[in-house]
Amino acid sequence: MIPISKPFIGEAEKAAVLEVLESGMLAQGPRTAKLEEKWAAACGVKFAIATSSGTTALHIALLAHGIGPGAEVITTPFTFVASVNTILYVGARPVFVDIEAETFNINPDLIEAAITPATAAIMPVHLYGYPCDMAAILAIAARRNLVVIEDAAQAIGADYRGKRVGGFGTGCFSLYATKNVMSGEGGMITTDDETLARQCRLLRNHGMERRYYHDILGYNFRMTDLHAAIGLAQIARLEEFTAARRANAEYLTHGIESVVTPAVRPGYGHVWHQYTVRMDGGRDRDAAVKQLNAAGVGAGIFYPVPANRQRHLVEMGLGDADLPVAERLAQEVISLPVHPQLSQADLETIVNEVNRL
Repeated sequence: MIPISKPFIGEAEKAAVLEVLESGMLAQGPRTAKLEEKWAAACGVKFAIATSSGTTALHIALLAHGIGPGAEVITTPFTFVASVNTILYVGARPVFVDIEAETFNINPDLIEAAITPATAAIMPVHLYGYPCDMAAILAIAARRNLVVIEDAAQAIGADYRGKRVGGFGTGCFSLYATKNVMSGEGGMITTDDETLARQCRLLRNHGMERRYYHDILGYNFRMTDLHAAIGLAQIARLEEFTAARRANAEYLTHGIESVVTPAVRPGYGHVWHQYTVRMDGGRDRDAAVKQLNAAGVGAGIFYPVPANRQRHLVEMGLGDADLPVAERLAQEVISLPVHPQLSQADLETIVNEVNRL
């Protein structure tokens, strides 16, 4: 089976973990600080704050911006549910805006109509590693005095008009084991705002700057040095990993003819966390996935149910949004292997089997 994802674990990752184990400094420490420095540089920002997961990064970012009960946050329904759950965690209300069929990302033309006096923030999600239209989103946010929190969980290294994602608003990333740069588990917040960075650090560590002196109500959302050591080995290869994903995606796009392949607009630097095609025209997507898996191609569906259709959101009265594009694409999408460890034979197999659909 050609896996849909395959974390790269080389000698550098193994040596880094062993070094931490032998040092005895396992919790958040110097390696975490070093990874924050490297991550900030990779995103072109001043500050990066490591957390225990991409979910806690989003949670902290919302809290740091003072978003809570009574507030609304505009976001996409076509995302992993953590994007939406974090809005609920802080007591705010997610407001869903439909997506663009071409990009799978939030449609900026529909955002303005969703804004109410309670709207506090826009949370665009750079889905599959494809940047959102940040010029349009930032223009709306500036005009309406809204916070922008970028869910860049899948998009480390992606750029929009030459600027890296995570540098437009408050960026939130995941270092989960399948991500383009991973640490097994972990998250990262990026910002140029020193005051916001300090607040994020307080929130992730029980409200402490000095040990046992607690300035605010905080959480235990720290990254360990064990995880950071893996992340440091990984981020050193960010450009290499990204180039391989882009080359693999180009090969797939040129070879696949039986389904709708993803297009990339000029000025958008896709990093291909997922290579996602569409079974349009009412064709049986689920049958196609079974056929690919039976042929040894590890295809997956990300995501089969829009967030507003998840049971807990329906029960909260948040499921009635009119989102026809997201509803349709949730029934059409198939993600194919695109990770850096694919061989030429793997790529040829993927193309051949997809063209049999």
